[in-house]
Amino acid sequence: MPIYEFRCNTCGHRFEKLCSLGESGEHQVCPACQATGANRVMSSFASPGNRDASGSSSGGSSCGGCAGKSCATCGH
Repeated sequence: MPIYEFRCNTCGHRFEKLCSLGESGEHQVCPACQATGANRVMSSFASPGNRDASGSSSGGSSCGGCAGKSCATCGH
């Protein structure tokens, strides 16, 4: 079963759910506001960065996940 991402029609909260293939969000319960009904949204994905044998990234970034361009997670 795939993991789908949904957006609540009531509060706008985005959440993920393991669902049957092709299941719509109309019967999904929002974990934030408990309302029923959501829209399935397109999820973004992350791909592994280029790493050398030592495990450090080749892009020069200390965290390896943001390529040093204004990352909100690590502050680059």
